[in-house]
Amino acid sequence: MAIKGVLFDFSGTLFRIESVTSWLRAALDETGISVGEDAFERYARELDAAGALPGGSTPELIPEALADLWRTRDRDARRHRDAYMGLARRVELPDPRLYDALYERHKTPSAWLPYPDAEEVLGELRRLGTGVAVVSNIGWDPRPVFQAHGLHGYVDAYVLSYRHGVQKPDARLFRAGCEALGEDPRDVLMVGDDRRADGGAAQLGCAVHFVDHLPVEERPEGLRPVLGLMGA
Repeated sequence: MAIKGVLFDFSGTLFRIESVTSWLRAALDETGISVGEDAFERYARELDAAGALPGGSTPELIPEALADLWRTRDRDARRHRDAYMGLARRVELPDPRLYDALYERHKTPSAWLPYPDAEEVLGELRRLGTGVAVVSNIGWDPRPVFQAHGLHGYVDAYVLSYRHGVQKPDARLFRAGCEALGEDPRDVLMVGDDRRADGGAAQLGCAVHFVDHLPVEERPEGLRPVLGLMGA
């Protein structure tokens, strides 16, 4: 079977969010708040454990009061914001302005880096005439991130959970991606880093390929195997 279209996850697949320390430093700079080095390291450690950075670490503990919100966080923008703000507020930061600054920071293009082989792989798919859609569980529009890093021109469609009111592994989101490309799911490959969420594409008959959710410097060639699957 030849692959006629490819669906890519966003976070952890094509792009990776910055480190917690970089995220916190940017929010402190934005608000003009200064903290000592020991306090900075403690805040970063506690935010990481809380899972407050979208695209970063999974929370070590999800409070019961946030459990339902966490499960459905990607269904709309408000839930996404409330879930991550709720996790961040588990950490006692020195100024309440930081909570908003942290959430807003993670949506900026400078908070994200593409994986080293992302442009190469997307460019080759474009050369081959293969349609590409981004299918993401997310609470905001990542197109400015793609535009800022020069990858937007390789993407034919964006299928975002918060706009559809459903989140992966719900098959409806993958179906929307296939329909956006005008392809039968059996001719489409889903590429993602989350075996549960992205694996849901198999329900429709899509082929599925997983990559490892690693920092960009630790995964220089994780997307290249996708090109080897195109004629399978």
